[in-house]
This record gives sequence, C-alpha cells and structure tokens, in this order.
Amino acid sequence: DGTSLSSESLKGHPVVVYFYPKDETPGCTKEACAFRDAWEKLSSLGVVLIGVSNDSNDSHKQFAEHHQLPFHLVSDSLGTLAIQFGVPNTRGFLARQSFVIGKDGNVKKIYRSVDVASHAQEILADVQ
Repeated sequence: DGTSLSSESLKGHPVVVYFYPKDETPGCTKEACAFRDAWEKLSSLGVVLIGVSNDSNDSHKQFAEHHQLPFHLVSDSLGTLAIQFGVPNTRGFLARQSFVIGKDGNVKKIYRSVDVASHAQEILADVQ
C-alpha cells in the first residue's frame, strides 16, 4: 500500500519477516492465506507481519487485494533484504524462510525450512 517501514518504527513490536518465492503461486498463496487466517490472533499480540519476495510492488498490491491480505508485503527486487537475512536467491526466486524477531529487536527463531500448511500456527506459537 506504499507504507514505509523502518527498523526504528518496528521497535517494541514482535516482528515476523517471511520470505517467499512468488506471488500467486500455489505454495506462496497457501502460506499467505494461512497468515491471513491467523491475522486476528497475530495482530492481537501486536505482531508486525512482513512478507518479502522479488515481485514488484504492483504484483504485491494485486496479490494482497486478490486474497485480502491484511499485512505488509515488501518488494525486494534487488535482493538487499534477502542478502541481509542470508536468504538464498535462486534464479530470481527467494527461498521460503522466516524470521521471528522479538520486541527487543533480537532474532528469536529462524526457519530455514517451512511447511506452508503448518507455518502460520508455528509462528503464532513462537510469538506468544
């Protein structure tokens, strides 16, 4: 939606950053919709949820509208965030990985392997 995010504005909130390969693909859509379905619980805990892929802002906007995603989607077209988080980029597709960051700004948990069917519930358990 064009909202700017900065690490400063995220302080004091638990943050989940999840990297995914591509908008509107089966696995990525399943994961995003699972996060959407868990959103009420996540947001009640003050969680800031950020999905990241190499897709454009326009693609993210359409993806969010199509699936009524209430959380942030960030375009990492240059791969800068992926490099900072150590997320592999294979032929323009980011690996599916997630990071749970505590209110203190420290990484609490890293998921280098993700099962899209159960991941939202795992994240919910990690932020409580």
